[in-house]
Amino acid sequence: MKIRHFLYNSFLIENSNNKIAIDPGQNLWIFNLSSLIPKAEWKNITHILITHGDPDHYWQADRVAQASHAPVVCGKDLAKVEGGETLLVNPRGRGLTSWVPFKNVHPLDIGESVSLGDVQIEALKTVHGPISVPILCFKIKQQPGPGERVGIGSVGFKITVDGKTIVNLGDSVLQTEWAGLKPDVLMLPIGGPGNNTWTMDVYDALEAVKIIAPKKVIPCHYNVAFFWIKNIACADDQLFKREVEKLGIECSIMRYGDEIEV
Repeated sequence: MKIRHFLYNSFLIENSNNKIAIDPGQNLWIFNLSSLIPKAEWKNITHILITHGDPDHYWQADRVAQASHAPVVCGKDLAKVEGGETLLVNPRGRGLTSWVPFKNVHPLDIGESVSLGDVQIEALKTVHGPISVPILCFKIKQQPGPGERVGIGSVGFKITVDGKTIVNLGDSVLQTEWAGLKPDVLMLPIGGPGNNTWTMDVYDALEAVKIIAPKKVIPCHYNVAFFWIKNIACADDQLFKREVEKLGIECSIMRYGDEIEV
């Protein structure tokens, strides 16, 4: 099985039968507003997992679903039912004013799971932190919560395939409920609150690694672009890697398009 990374929290997990896409969102750099997962990959995707409804995680989800006919798994708060039809927040809509139908969608509450083919997916508790973005001399702050678009539907995923377990924590602050998960692979954000962003920082992420006890760690969602800001959610990935390896755990630093075998 191989894992490929496409910045932010965007991944492809592949074996002989499956191509699982996590967060097929949008590159937010104003000079490269494109899909994180290349369009050439879309039609062969077999599962689409959405950790929440922010553009860098969700912008291309309906287009990937249309191209691939793959089932979509997301948090229950990203979805609603009207007239017997399941609708999700419009990936490119404004606020919560627009909802669109998805043909094959599985909204999960925390602790619920679904088996799709030979892939089992369980929703884990995550909590999206507040966003603080510098705009000229000001900062725009947004606090996730009921009726807010920021972080809507926030969940993590425990994915079991090929006898291996992969945990992806989306954009989350540290949660004690993760203790003892012990996955083969842990994907977690490190570009955190010390930098006025919305996830764990390096030190909280290290605490998460200690309580989760994975075999391998992939840090993500750091040193990424946000419109005209070239590098936001700053983090020292080499420091993180050194500290993880002191725990006797493997750590893979992945750049855009990098691939590892697990």
